[in-house]
Amino acid sequence: MNREKIANLVNENSCDAVLLLNESNMHYACGFSPSEGVVVITSSGEGYHIVDSRYTETAQAHAENTGFKVIEIQGKFTDEVKNVCQKHNVKRILFENDTILLSRYNAYKNALEGVEFKELSNQLMLLRNEKEPWEINLIKDANNIAEKSFLELLPEVKAGKTEKELASLFDYLMAKNGSDGVSFDTILLTGEHTSMPHGVPSDRKIQDGDFVLFDFGATCQGYHSDMTRTVAVGYATDEMHECYNLVLKAQKAGIQALESGAKCADVYKAAYDVLDEKDMAKYFRHSLGHGVGLDIHEGFNASPRSTDTFNVGNVTSIEPGIYIPNKFGIRIEDLLYISPRGRENLSKITKELIVLK
Repeated sequence: MNREKIANLVNENSCDAVLLLNESNMHYACGFSPSEGVVVITSSGEGYHIVDSRYTETAQAHAENTGFKVIEIQGKFTDEVKNVCQKHNVKRILFENDTILLSRYNAYKNALEGVEFKELSNQLMLLRNEKEPWEINLIKDANNIAEKSFLELLPEVKAGKTEKELASLFDYLMAKNGSDGVSFDTILLTGEHTSMPHGVPSDRKIQDGDFVLFDFGATCQGYHSDMTRTVAVGYATDEMHECYNLVLKAQKAGIQALESGAKCADVYKAAYDVLDEKDMAKYFRHSLGHGVGLDIHEGFNASPRSTDTFNVGNVTSIEPGIYIPNKFGIRIEDLLYISPRGRENLSKITKELIVLK
């Protein structure tokens, strides 16, 4: 159970409890993350999920499986946390220094007078990055929903359709197919707009000879998927084919370099070097990949400046791209899982260039 893993973390830091306010960390602990709530886990493994009346029933339903004690606030969250800390004689508590607002930190610091606050930093994120098999299954379920929806969308992608129109339809299809919500605002760009790595869908209409770039993801019980595919509509020029195949070659090189123990920066370099051979690396404008789980970007990222190392249990995107201003952009992205048996590609849709007629 994740509650026990977190309790071990409390003990390793010689603390009496941990205070969790971050939604994803709360979800990791107890399978549910209300928009407002608090989780306290003691060194002995006792867990408290403190919520207001809007979320009591849902929290109690999850607690049947997780063993958390649900507390519905009568006044302030800080008052209930203070009561729990007094009950367990908490003298030293871990807190989320990477994500907590200063105002909330000050509120809890004032309420827990005499309690020493110790920084949690990235220790819980490191735990979250080492996914359990059941977490991988939820990511796979989210990915299957997204892929099914993408394939259903493709027949609607044709000249005359707008980016906004298709992006809205895509979101609807993912919801219809079971997604709890989109992983992030769907990116659907056409023609020259594809040169913007994170552009926003507009009223631009698809024209024959355009690339169309789709960056999308679904969610399942809090876990995200992430995929990018680039297709052509009507026809693709020789230059479009050549650039697409180069990005695909770079992606395959990045995937090949991915393994437990590999440095994130080295995996980035494997893909970068393929682009650099053709003098196209200057158009590669972002990291090669990032951790995916309860957050769409979590933990490590594969960039030239990264000091992180990939380990068993990690789920990462591998997504090289080239973005030529006023012409086009191409990105190809898969999700990879580093299992005890080696890397596993969770993305199943073909990466050969699709030309929609």
